Amino acid sequence: MLRQIISQAKKHPSLIPLFVFIGTGASGATLYLLRLALFNPDVCWDRNNPEPWNKLGPNDQYKFYSVNVDYSKLKKERPDF
Repeated sequence: MLRQIISQAKKHPSLIPLFVFIGTGASGATLYLLRLALFNPDVCWDRNNPEPWNKLGPNDQYKFYSVNVDYSKLKKERPDF
């Protein structure tokens, strides 16, 4: 399959940017799904700890990107369970 893509790119050089952008998009989507599966607090991989989000403190970052929030300076305003 890779040989066929390379032969098509040699015959039609205008397809090279298309292959680059599709490959970049596919790898970006794969990396984002991997990030969600590993670092999202809603995902539970451990059956011994079915609610891992209860252990997260108020200074843990939940969002992918936050503009004006410094999580290290937040106060704890909730009870411990």
